[in-house]
Amino acid sequence: MSDIPLGVLDLVPISSGSTAADALRNSVDLARRTEQLGYARYWFAEHHLNPGVAGTSPAVVLALTAAATSTIRLGSGAVQLGHRTALSTVEEFGLLDAVHPGRFDLGLGRSGGRPPGGETAAPTTPVVDGRAPNGLLIPPRFSFERLLGSPRVALQRKLLLLPGAESQDYTEQIDDVLALLAGTYRSPEGAAAHVVPGEGAEVEVWILGSSGGQSARTAGARGLRFAANYHVSPATVLEAVDGYRSFFEPSETLDKPYVSVSADVVVAEDDATARELATGYGLWVRSIRTAEGAIPFPTPDEARAHVWSVEDRALVQDRLDTQFVGSPRRVADQLAQLQEATGADELLITTITHDHADRVRSYELLAEEWRRR
Repeated sequence: MSDIPLGVLDLVPISSGSTAADALRNSVDLARRTEQLGYARYWFAEHHLNPGVAGTSPAVVLALTAAATSTIRLGSGAVQLGHRTALSTVEEFGLLDAVHPGRFDLGLGRSGGRPPGGETAAPTTPVVDGRAPNGLLIPPRFSFERLLGSPRVALQRKLLLLPGAESQDYTEQIDDVLALLAGTYRSPEGAAAHVVPGEGAEVEVWILGSSGGQSARTAGARGLRFAANYHVSPATVLEAVDGYRSFFEPSETLDKPYVSVSADVVVAEDDATARELATGYGLWVRSIRTAEGAIPFPTPDEARAHVWSVEDRALVQDRLDTQFVGSPRRVADQLAQLQEATGADELLITTITHDHADRVRSYELLAEEWRRR
């Protein structure tokens, strides 16, 4: 499996008892360490109004990380286009590329409280009794309506969007980003726009998606790379990758589909230690899915103090069941199964533990095991 590259997806998590400044320093350090370990990419997510997540601006964190690393590709996973313009996005990544040319992935997402984008493609990979043909767990679908309709998400949109502003259609926005990067943008009236820096930037454009809907269709039809989220929505990962491939049309930059798939992972020397390190994960996911906003990642003892209701358990069970936790061999086997089921060209690893040293060690152990395969 060593021919399948591993990358990193970082939310810049804040652990309980620490600060956002601590989280940023830890993320920059982790980027340095994973570069040395041979990871192919290091991406930052974008989240807002979360007490336990410091990754609010991928471009800013990427600038900090680029200055501290030299070879690993850096990117956004993903810039939320729901509250941004194509121009501001291309300008930001144009600035990054001007200083560190050829190192950035511009990952674009529909997030930011937008409703789902139209019909989704049905998966062509059969799922029987909650399993893909090779045994990968595909849990029941989770409804995100509770999140999208929450007061916190409504407040987020209010604070991120200018008064009276409406989000542009996602596919149109992607087309504008591509045209501005290529220097071919024209307004309906025929006026040209040339972004400096930005036009001609050596960025690799990716689309991130959790279903076979608009994101998968846009990525495929435009011949772009696609990143599917097993760690966010494990129920729809096959639908997402199958939909993308069914819509794919070759482009100037890509002649065949190219897919990355993410997974939540915790690795330690043995299964029991890994399970202990992952104890806080369920409570952390609960805080997200109740629309409260991600809490600072708890210690195992803090997590064990929580009294779980039946509703709480149901809210997070799919994420607990699809988190890969254990020894290096166990987790590498599970990642190989995920790669086989999805046909992924790369895997994107997201790991959160309370202590930074344990998080670094998890990535180290996984890299060592992956190289042996």
